[in-house]
Amino acid sequence: MFSKFTSILQHAVEALAPSLPLQEDFVYHWKAITHYYIETSDDKAPVTDTNIPSHLEQMLDILTQEEAERESGETGPCMEYLLHHKILETLYTLGKADCPPGMKQQVLTFYTKLLAHIRQPLLPHINVHRPVQKLIRLCGEVLAAPTENEEIQFLCIVCAKLKQDPYLVNFFLENKSKRPEIKSPVATEAGKENALSPDTGQSLAQEQADHQDEPQAAAAVSTSSPTSNNNSNNYNLVTSLLNLTKSPDGRIVVKACEGLMLLVSLPEPAAAKCLTENTELCELLTDRLVSFYKALPQSMDPLDIETVESVNWGLDVYNLKEDAAVFTGKRALISFLSWLDYCDQLIKEAQKSAAAVMAKAVRERFFVSVMEPQLMQTSEVGILTSTALLNRIIRQVTSEALLQEMVYFLLGEEREPETSATIAQNPLRHRLIEHCDHLSDEISIMTLRLFEQLIQKPNQHILHNLVLRSLEERNYLENKPQEEREPLENGQPHDAVDLEEDPLFGDDLSPERKLSGSDWLSTSPPQSPDHSKSEGKTEVHKIVNSFLCLVPDEAKSSYHVEGTGYDTYLRDAHRQFRDYCGICQRWDWRGNPKPFEKCNLDIPFFEGHFLKVLFDRMGRILDQPYDVNLQVTAVLSKLSLLPHPHLNEYLLDPYINLAPGCRSLFSVIVRVVGDLMLRIHRIPDFTPKLLLVRKRLLGMEPEGITIDHMTLLEGVIVLEEFCKELAAIAFVKYHAAASSSP
Repeated sequence: MFSKFTSILQHAVEALAPSLPLQEDFVYHWKAITHYYIETSDDKAPVTDTNIPSHLEQMLDILTQEEAERESGETGPCMEYLLHHKILETLYTLGKADCPPGMKQQVLTFYTKLLAHIRQPLLPHINVHRPVQKLIRLCGEVLAAPTENEEIQFLCIVCAKLKQDPYLVNFFLENKSKRPEIKSPVATEAGKENALSPDTGQSLAQEQADHQDEPQAAAAVSTSSPTSNNNSNNYNLVTSLLNLTKSPDGRIVVKACEGLMLLVSLPEPAAAKCLTENTELCELLTDRLVSFYKALPQSMDPLDIETVESVNWGLDVYNLKEDAAVFTGKRALISFLSWLDYCDQLIKEAQKSAAAVMAKAVRERFFVSVMEPQLMQTSEVGILTSTALLNRIIRQVTSEALLQEMVYFLLGEEREPETSATIAQNPLRHRLIEHCDHLSDEISIMTLRLFEQLIQKPNQHILHNLVLRSLEERNYLENKPQEEREPLENGQPHDAVDLEEDPLFGDDLSPERKLSGSDWLSTSPPQSPDHSKSEGKTEVHKIVNSFLCLVPDEAKSSYHVEGTGYDTYLRDAHRQFRDYCGICQRWDWRGNPKPFEKCNLDIPFFEGHFLKVLFDRMGRILDQPYDVNLQVTAVLSKLSLLPHPHLNEYLLDPYINLAPGCRSLFSVIVRVVGDLMLRIHRIPDFTPKLLLVRKRLLGMEPEGITIDHMTLLEGVIVLEEFCKELAAIAFVKYHAAASSSP
């Protein structure tokens, strides 16, 4: 009661007295604080019952006013006094002792506001960054402490200041070999000793601690040298933030994560090295990712995993009742995806070397240790759930470093051409590709979706590893002189696509008028100067028509239904090809296919495990479920859209001269069509049934009586649509090449 009366009386006197010069006013408030420790005998009363908060607030106001009245960057006498008399050191000691109770909170607030409100750089001063370092060590020591909010505000303002001037971070890499700090005297005694030396603001104990810290300051300065190789540093700022990420208060956790995001992005190499080598950041990221993943139900509906709303870390809204009502495990799934998003964004923002280390840690401690056994298991339910989760992870990852490590985990780092003997050298890659042709249609569809998602990611190694390394020597082509070729059967080589005898293609597609892949789909100008654009257009129309005419008229049904024409595919192909070109523009894929003279055509051609499985499934399109067919053709169309000259040739040129025993996408489809033409005549009322099935698939006809040969009829519809899609892709690619040619 007496202290409150004194406070009121003091404010009244201040109001009536003439205003003092700023420095005198500043010193007055500081001495009022130090005198408290001399005069008071009650060290149990909370700080809010004293005048200390008011005096500290007044000191901040004076410093802010002083800076506003002076030239930019000029240090005024009040700031000089604060620095010279080591006021921040004294406040740190009082805050550490928490004398009177609640003083730590007041000191944290003072530091935070000082750094936030003063524009001139304070952290380079040893009498600022040294007590700031010490105060940092006090943060996060106790979980759910009453000062947590003030601690995180203080740490975040320090991070923000370092973001403005990254070089200063070197002052916060503290030498681990520093001797332990001398223990402060009992709280009240420490306070009184400080107060008894108002000119220095330091106690004997504090002065000893200062001298003891000098090697630390020297270490900090030496660390800032680009040539420093000191690896034994503490990064207490990171450690304190990591501790606060374990707070039960979600708001504190988000702020701590934001602080870490600022620190990892600092470009200083010494800080990046210290961050990954001398802190537990990598362990925290991966351990939490693992714990969230292990909290997921063993079995989840893939549709739930695929369709749960997009998750942004820090914006995770908890509604346990609603989440449980939607599907079991939704809350756990959102928590996992939210933390994955944080890891991804942190790695994306991080300095390059730090990003590489963090991404590798996620690969080793999460993907290899936890996900790989899940993907390699034999339980179909487990395979389906883990594959759906992996698909969602692939979709969500955007950071270059994490994507690279994830790709190496899934596919391996091999770049040399595959052979049938080496397809199993990477067990996980082999298993995933085999799952595209699994006995369970659900697993096949989910794994095909995974690969569809993967080949759309901006990472060149994915496409090289899965497809391009098998095509780079172009040894799928026959390049021997006529007299050295294998004996002909009925005028055709073994396994050749017989276009000449097929009435669908007519006489005008004779060998003399064929175009090679390099002429019609290259992104360079045609080789011969007399090859005009109009001739090129004529030739590309032949190729487009080759795809459009593949399915015989009696097996076509789209022209009976409005809105299912070829033009729809043209619009989609144009948009998707543009998107792919944007992804692939850094990969130097422009130009003609590799010249024959530079290709090693003697190596036996192997299409690669991935294309082999896709072609095998494409060859069974008339005998497998509709949803499987949709997914197989979706993956093949994505590959066909890629702007690589060898893919243009191998997947989209009907007229390439295949080497014996080799197959291309076109040759696979031709065999399917041949099989179809044999089967059509065995099914009565084939065309009306086909049209009815198409209308049912489009929702234009209600489900009625069961139609026999349903799988075949649905397969024919997918085949027709796929051929239109390939025709559209070929057309769009050609015109993109033509428009880019001079």
